[in-house]
Amino acid sequence: MMRSVFYHSLVLETTSGNTSQRSHLVREIHHYDSKKKVFDKLCYCGQSCTRIPETLIKLYGSKVQSLDLSYNDIITLKGLEHFSDLKELILDNNKIGDSLQLPGLPKLHTLSLNKNQICALEPLLKQIKERLPSLTYLSLLGNEACPNQLSNKDNDEEDYQRYRHYVIHRLPQLKFLDANIVKEEERVEARNRGMFMNIVSPALLDGSVDVNINLNISGNLKYSPLPKALRSPEDYKGAYGKCRYRYSGKHSEGNRFISNSDL
Repeated sequence: MMRSVFYHSLVLETTSGNTSQRSHLVREIHHYDSKKKVFDKLCYCGQSCTRIPETLIKLYGSKVQSLDLSYNDIITLKGLEHFSDLKELILDNNKIGDSLQLPGLPKLHTLSLNKNQICALEPLLKQIKERLPSLTYLSLLGNEACPNQLSNKDNDEEDYQRYRHYVIHRLPQLKFLDANIVKEEERVEARNRGMFMNIVSPALLDGSVDVNINLNISGNLKYSPLPKALRSPEDYKGAYGKCRYRYSGKHSEGNRFISNSDL
């Protein structure tokens, strides 16, 4: 079996309007298996792309087991479904947000999403559970969904540990989370109390939370504690009458400011 390590450069040319841009791609491929025609690793880093180039999908989609797309501007993973043999996916330092749609990748065991723009944890975990059944390594450091000091200096160790317990509860097959091994005591805590450790943000737009929301002229959301149906002045009722008791003690604090002529 012939296996080798080699490096070479590929030039991609894209056309936008009347201008043509040439992107010099430094591609690093490890360990080519000549019999299986499979590349262990393909790197496409630091190219400022917002999606996976069609050229890479056509040439290497069915041949790559590890794909590194770090340090780009990726916002969508459209086309990733063609990497059917993918086992490792590195997406660090991109612009991936909560609109992320993961394809079904049954062989994927490693997913790294460090330093992206993921805020909602639950939708991501739901996709992973349904579409990445073999995943054992997950890293979300530097995202708001991962509450440690990399994402917000106000987070503390307790916040992060609750997050770990909840993720392990949702994905019990994980062996590593955020570069740290999943300990047995964490698994026990996740089984016992993990379901209660998710930090839930109000579902403002799906109707599951009864909140009165108004949209002002600037387009910002305004929240009001008032009920949606306001009462008219005619709805209010009051009573008046004479008080049966009157305090006239000389120790009353108010008496210091009242003269006899005011009585």
